Amino acid sequence: MTASPRPGPAAPSGPLDSTAQLMTRITAQLSSQLGHLTLSGPRAARRPPTLVAVAHGSRDPEALRTVTALVDRVRALRPDLPVRLGHIELNQPLLADTLAALHGEAVLVPLLFGRGYHVKRDLPDTAAAAPHLSVRIAAPLGPHPLLAEALHARLAEAGWRRSRGLSETGVVLAAAGSRDPDSAADTARAAALLSARLGGVPVLPGYASAGGPTVAEAVRALTDRGRRRIAVASYFAAPGRFATQCAAAAPGVASGPLGDHPAVARLVVHRYEQALASAPMSHPAVTVGV
Repeated sequence: MTASPRPGPAAPSGPLDSTAQLMTRITAQLSSQLGHLTLSGPRAARRPPTLVAVAHGSRDPEALRTVTALVDRVRALRPDLPVRLGHIELNQPLLADTLAALHGEAVLVPLLFGRGYHVKRDLPDTAAAAPHLSVRIAAPLGPHPLLAEALHARLAEAGWRRSRGLSETGVVLAAAGSRDPDSAADTARAAALLSARLGGVPVLPGYASAGGPTVAEAVRALTDRGRRRIAVASYFAAPGRFATQCAAAAPGVASGPLGDHPAVARLVVHRYEQALASAPMSHPAVTVGV
């Protein structure tokens, strides 16, 4: 004869013998019920709006690798945020495709340095074509002292050193260029911030397109002032045709694009937070930062 397995302790089903048994049953019931609860309403944990970093795009294969590294650095700074990448043109994912895959709220942070056509027209038009989202567009990255810090670091990496006599040194801030006067004003302000960061070294803007002066013309203007040691600071987020063109016009040191410099990553997060603080989001909506 085989002995039956010894039964374990049974849960009380009849009249409870003690207060301890009553508390045990209540605790078990509450645990089971709480496990099926889904929080909702204003007290529920709210997913933060997605930060969408918007790059211009380039046929240069290094461009995508560079902006991807920058986005990864932003994620490392704010692991609590959903962060995505979208391009205006030439690279995948395109911004429209990135937005199509999202839901809820998003903040577009342009990896651009002035208030030109892309910021004023392309981004709002693309956001408006995604009516399933509440979208806010942050201000462009530039001008800002954090960019001056990154520009200084890239110049130093390229071998630039300020001469003891300020009268010998000059820098051209090489930018893409725009016909929008606001964009030109932003670049001029960035040049002034870089000059201050370099201890008073004169910095002139030079442009790859859409008006002057060109980088070569800015170099000549500094030469005419007696500046013999002239460097070109790349005011681009990533490598590309314009960045290469500007570097080729340098008579000496030419820095690389700003790329994933830590100061740029911090500025991306700062622009995101500025946009969120500017006004409450509604759905659907498109709000452009200033």
